[in-house]
Amino acid sequence: MRSTEEIVASLQEALVGAGVVLPSLCVDPVTAATGEPFALVELGRCNVRTAERLASVLRGEEPAVGTYVLDGRDGRIGEVVGHVGGVVRLRPVGGGREWDCPPGSVGSAPQEEVLRARVRGINRQGRLPC
Repeated sequence: MRSTEEIVASLQEALVGAGVVLPSLCVDPVTAATGEPFALVELGRCNVRTAERLASVLRGEEPAVGTYVLDGRDGRIGEVVGHVGGVVRLRPVGGGREWDCPPGSVGSAPQEEVLRARVRGINRQGRLPC
C-alpha cells in the first residue's frame, strides 16, 4: 500500500496535469501524527477561480474553464469562462466583451500568443486615464 505522502503527490501531479493547482494540498498533520492507518488529506483553501476550474475539470468540460483557447473562426484568443447552451463562452485575454464560440471552432492557443495578448492587455490598462 502506498504512503499518504505518495498519494498526495500523485493527486497533486494529476491536478497539475489537469491545469489545477491547490496550493495548500498536503497531508493533515494531526491525523498523520496519530498513527492512523488512513491519515486525512488537507485539500486546503483556494480562490474561486481555482475552485471553478476544478469543478470544470471534474465535470469533464473541454476545454476547461480558465484555459486559453483560439477561436478558429477569426483567430481571437480568449479565456474559457463557461459552457452555456452547447457553446463555449470566451473572454478576451485582457478583459472586455465575452463571446460565444462553437466547440468545433475552439483550438488550443499557442503559449506565445497568449503571452502577447496578456501583455497587450496590461499595456492597454497602463494607458487608461486615472
